[in-house]
Amino acid sequence: VSPKVAVLAYWENLVKMRFSILTVAAVLSLAYVMNQSGQTITIGFWIAGAGAAFAFFAPVLGWLGTAVTGSDTSANALFATLQQTAAIQADLDPALMVASNTSGGVVAKLVSPQNLTIVATAVGLAGRESEILRKVMFWSLGMLAALCLINGLQATVFDWMLP
Repeated sequence: VSPKVAVLAYWENLVKMRFSILTVAAVLSLAYVMNQSGQTITIGFWIAGAGAAFAFFAPVLGWLGTAVTGSDTSANALFATLQQTAAIQADLDPALMVASNTSGGVVAKLVSPQNLTIVATAVGLAGRESEILRKVMFWSLGMLAALCLINGLQATVFDWMLP
Protein backbone atom coordinates (compact mmCIF):
# COMPACT_ATOMS: atom_id res chain seq x y z
CA VAL A 1 0.00 0.00 0.00
CA SER A 2 1.38 3.38 -0.89
CA PRO A 3 1.74 5.98 1.88
CA LYS A 4 -0.94 8.13 0.21
CA VAL A 5 -3.50 5.29 0.20
CA ALA A 6 -2.63 4.42 3.81
CA VAL A 7 -3.07 8.02 4.99
CA LEU A 8 -6.38 8.33 3.12
CA ALA A 9 -7.66 5.08 4.65
CA TYR A 10 -6.55 6.22 8.11
CA TRP A 11 -8.26 9.60 7.69
CA GLU A 12 -11.48 8.03 6.37
CA ASN A 13 -11.70 5.69 9.37
CA LEU A 14 -10.81 8.46 11.80
CA VAL A 15 -13.71 10.53 10.46
CA LYS A 16 -16.11 7.54 10.69
CA MET A 17 -15.05 6.73 14.26
CA ARG A 18 -14.75 10.27 15.61
CA PHE A 19 -17.75 10.00 17.95
CA SER A 20 -16.68 6.59 19.26
CA ILE A 21 -13.20 7.97 19.93
CA LEU A 22 -14.69 10.98 21.70
CA THR A 23 -16.93 8.74 23.83
CA VAL A 24 -14.07 6.49 24.94
CA ALA A 25 -11.89 9.51 25.74
CA ALA A 26 -14.68 11.12 27.78
CA VAL A 27 -15.34 7.92 29.75
CA LEU A 28 -11.63 7.44 30.48
CA SER A 29 -11.46 11.06 31.63
CA LEU A 30 -14.45 10.49 33.91
CA ALA A 31 -12.84 7.34 35.30
CA TYR A 32 -9.65 9.17 36.19
CA VAL A 33 -11.56 12.02 37.84
CA MET A 34 -13.69 9.56 39.84
CA ASN A 35 -10.65 7.53 40.90
CA GLN A 36 -8.47 10.52 41.81
CA SER A 37 -11.25 12.24 43.76
CA GLY A 38 -12.05 9.14 45.82
CA GLN A 39 -15.55 8.66 44.43
CA THR A 40 -15.01 5.05 43.36
CA ILE A 41 -13.57 4.17 46.77
CA THR A 42 -16.59 5.74 48.49
CA ILE A 43 -18.99 3.79 46.28
CA GLY A 44 -16.91 0.64 46.92
CA PHE A 45 -17.37 1.05 50.68
CA TRP A 46 -21.10 1.40 50.17
CA ILE A 47 -21.39 -1.64 47.88
CA ALA A 48 -19.34 -3.72 50.34
CA GLY A 49 -22.40 -3.63 52.59
CA ALA A 50 -23.80 -6.45 50.48
CA GLY A 51 -21.13 -8.72 51.97
CA ALA A 52 -20.56 -12.06 50.29
CA ALA A 53 -23.56 -11.46 48.00
CA PHE A 54 -21.44 -8.81 46.28
CA ALA A 55 -19.42 -11.61 44.69
CA PHE A 56 -22.49 -12.85 42.82
CA PHE A 57 -23.17 -9.41 41.35
CA ALA A 58 -19.63 -8.14 40.74
CA PRO A 59 -19.59 -9.11 37.02
CA VAL A 60 -22.70 -6.97 36.48
CA LEU A 61 -20.67 -3.81 37.13
CA GLY A 62 -18.24 -4.70 34.36
CA TRP A 63 -21.14 -5.63 32.09
CA LEU A 64 -22.89 -2.30 32.68
CA GLY A 65 -19.69 -0.31 32.26
CA THR A 66 -18.83 -1.94 28.96
CA ALA A 67 -22.40 -1.92 27.66
CA VAL A 68 -22.54 1.84 28.21
CA THR A 69 -19.01 2.80 27.14
CA GLY A 70 -18.32 0.16 24.51
CA SER A 71 -14.92 -0.45 26.03
CA ASP A 72 -13.83 -3.07 28.53
CA THR A 73 -10.74 -0.96 29.16
CA SER A 74 -12.92 2.02 30.07
CA ALA A 75 -15.10 -0.10 32.35
CA ASN A 76 -11.99 -1.44 34.06
CA ALA A 77 -10.59 2.06 34.49
CA LEU A 78 -13.92 3.16 35.93
CA PHE A 79 -14.75 0.23 38.21
CA ALA A 80 -11.54 -1.65 39.09
CA THR A 81 -10.81 0.49 42.16
CA LEU A 82 -14.44 0.20 43.21
CA GLN A 83 -14.33 -3.61 42.87
CA GLN A 84 -11.07 -3.83 44.80
CA THR A 85 -12.30 -1.61 47.64
CA ALA A 86 -15.61 -3.44 47.94
CA ALA A 87 -13.84 -6.82 47.92
CA ILE A 88 -11.45 -5.82 50.71
CA GLN A 89 -14.26 -4.42 52.82
CA ALA A 90 -16.47 -7.50 52.23
CA ASP A 91 -13.54 -9.86 52.97
CA LEU A 92 -13.50 -11.23 49.42
CA ASP A 93 -10.54 -11.81 47.10
CA PRO A 94 -9.81 -8.47 45.38
CA ALA A 95 -8.15 -10.17 42.40
CA LEU A 96 -11.28 -12.24 41.76
CA MET A 97 -13.57 -9.23 41.96
CA VAL A 98 -11.44 -7.14 39.59
CA ALA A 99 -11.20 -10.11 37.20
CA SER A 100 -14.98 -10.50 37.36
CA ASN A 101 -15.29 -6.88 36.26
CA THR A 102 -13.27 -7.70 33.14
CA SER A 103 -15.19 -10.93 32.50
CA GLY A 104 -18.52 -9.14 32.78
CA GLY A 105 -17.23 -6.48 30.42
CA VAL A 106 -16.24 -8.99 27.78
CA VAL A 107 -19.76 -10.43 27.49
CA ALA A 108 -21.18 -6.89 27.28
CA LYS A 109 -19.23 -6.19 24.10
CA LEU A 110 -22.03 -8.04 22.29
CA VAL A 111 -24.65 -5.46 23.27
CA SER A 112 -22.67 -2.22 23.40
CA PRO A 113 -24.23 0.37 21.07
CA GLN A 114 -20.81 1.51 19.87
CA ASN A 115 -19.76 -2.02 19.01
CA LEU A 116 -23.09 -2.78 17.34
CA THR A 117 -22.64 0.32 15.17
CA ILE A 118 -19.09 -0.62 14.25
CA VAL A 119 -20.08 -4.20 13.42
CA ALA A 120 -23.12 -3.17 11.39
CA THR A 121 -21.05 -0.65 9.42
CA ALA A 122 -18.23 -3.13 8.83
CA VAL A 123 -20.50 -5.83 7.39
CA GLY A 124 -22.79 -3.55 5.39
CA LEU A 125 -25.78 -3.66 7.75
CA ALA A 126 -25.74 -0.01 8.81
CA GLY A 127 -29.12 0.99 10.24
CA ARG A 128 -29.95 -2.59 11.27
CA GLU A 129 -28.21 -2.52 14.66
CA SER A 130 -31.46 -3.33 16.47
CA GLU A 131 -31.74 -6.63 14.58
CA ILE A 132 -28.22 -7.59 15.64
CA LEU A 133 -28.95 -6.54 19.24
CA ARG A 134 -32.06 -8.73 19.40
CA LYS A 135 -30.05 -11.73 18.22
CA VAL A 136 -27.18 -11.32 20.71
CA MET A 137 -28.93 -9.96 23.85
CA PHE A 138 -29.99 -13.41 25.08
CA TRP A 139 -26.44 -14.74 24.71
CA SER A 140 -24.91 -11.79 26.52
CA LEU A 141 -27.33 -12.00 29.45
CA GLY A 142 -27.00 -15.79 29.61
CA MET A 143 -23.22 -15.60 29.79
CA LEU A 144 -23.49 -12.83 32.40
CA ALA A 145 -25.73 -15.03 34.57
CA ALA A 146 -23.24 -17.89 34.27
CA LEU A 147 -20.37 -15.56 35.22
CA CYS A 148 -22.27 -14.30 38.26
CA LEU A 149 -22.86 -17.86 39.42
CA ILE A 150 -19.25 -18.94 38.84
CA ASN A 151 -17.87 -15.81 40.50
CA GLY A 152 -20.14 -16.16 43.50
CA LEU A 153 -19.23 -19.81 43.95
CA GLN A 154 -15.50 -19.14 43.60
CA ALA A 155 -15.69 -16.39 46.20
CA THR A 156 -17.59 -18.53 48.73
CA VAL A 157 -17.94 -22.28 48.29
CA PHE A 158 -14.92 -22.88 46.05
CA ASP A 159 -12.60 -20.28 47.57
CA TRP A 160 -9.86 -22.94 47.71
CA MET A 161 -9.51 -22.55 43.92
CA LEU A 162 -7.92 -19.12 44.31
CA PRO A 163 -4.23 -18.78 45.17
